[in-house]
Amino acid sequence: MIVAGLLLVLLALLGAPLFAVIAASAMIGFSREGIDLSIMAIEFFGIAETPVLVAIPLFTFAGFLLSEGGAPGRLVRLSQALLGWLPGGLAMISLAACALFTAFTGASGVTIVALGALLFPALVQAGYSERFSLGLVTASGSLGLLFAPSLPLILYGVVAEAPIDDLFIAGILPGLLMLVLLSLYGYWLNRNTLAAGEPGSARAVLAAIREARWELPLPIVVLGGIYSGYFAVSEAAAVTVFYVALVEFVILREVPWRSAARIVRDSMVLVGAILFILGMSLASTNYLIDIGVPQRMFEAISQHVSGPGMFLAALLVFLLVLGAILDIFSAIVLAVPLVLPVASQFGIHPIHLGIVFLAAMELGYLTPPVGLNLFISSYRFDRDIVAVYWATLPFLLVLAICVVIIAYVPELSLFLLG
Repeated sequence: MIVAGLLLVLLALLGAPLFAVIAASAMIGFSREGIDLSIMAIEFFGIAETPVLVAIPLFTFAGFLLSEGGAPGRLVRLSQALLGWLPGGLAMISLAACALFTAFTGASGVTIVALGALLFPALVQAGYSERFSLGLVTASGSLGLLFAPSLPLILYGVVAEAPIDDLFIAGILPGLLMLVLLSLYGYWLNRNTLAAGEPGSARAVLAAIREARWELPLPIVVLGGIYSGYFAVSEAAAVTVFYVALVEFVILREVPWRSAARIVRDSMVLVGAILFILGMSLASTNYLIDIGVPQRMFEAISQHVSGPGMFLAALLVFLLVLGAILDIFSAIVLAVPLVLPVASQFGIHPIHLGIVFLAAMELGYLTPPVGLNLFISSYRFDRDIVAVYWATLPFLLVLAICVVIIAYVPELSLFLLG
């Protein structure tokens, strides 16, 4: 068994697909216990019984469609007209725009690529230092994962069997905390810099609102429908796709119909990878539960951890490392089933755990030496990776403070749930 485990680790290090490594580990485990391997297929197709999974491909397609059209540019221009004149105002705009965009796409890399081309030169031209601008755009890519309809929130709800509506609500205050603290840092650092000169005129603001009039109702209608209980998550996803497709294909005609097949293909490749990893992970997780791994983990941790405070500290360190080496979707399906039963032994609420998990994973995107956003930003802006490390470090420290607050103040996540 040890030899098989080492072989699987070697395959993973050599770049074998994650689903293949997970499936192989489950097959070896079930075979060792003398269990018919047909159980793998049963576990895999068991995910089809989860109705909320339909929201994942719908929201993903809508996010890809938004990034294909002119929505990112209109979002930035509207924000700049409203706040661009404040000291640090453009930095606040960048944070808010990236958070909103990431919430809908669920992928920080897409945000850096789609909005980075607009925000990075705009920040430098407005008088912000190149180092600050590079760090801000890189860090902003991971914001928004705590806001509905973030795919990681939905996936955590599926894996943890937690109410997704509750997760959407629980993520509001922690997500706002991150935005506010980063905005205050941007304001303090640039308090003597006027980001864009004179305050925008009422005419400029109205023109920007008119230009973005088709995008503005989207978060209000969709998120308002979810939070009010008028829409279920899957229904909100369907409304989002219908509205975005209507605007991009028919009303504004920014995306040609001939691009539809390519956008569907690109978005569904991501969805397919997520669902395949999820299916294989469920089979592997059930094997681990059958042989008592969570209980063993709890017994081992109990020898060194004396309470929920120490457990949360150990969890944050673990998630920071995990987020640096795995994408967020893989980390959720691999780690949540193992961490959840151990956390429950220490009285950690599953909704609070989910928010802590995703907030810590945001840090993982920015953690040297292998944080995903660092490499995407280095490639996108043609900067040395070490320069990206140093530029992002202050933002990483601010976000780390936010994550510690989120972890040790559970009321921040649970207050709005009543």
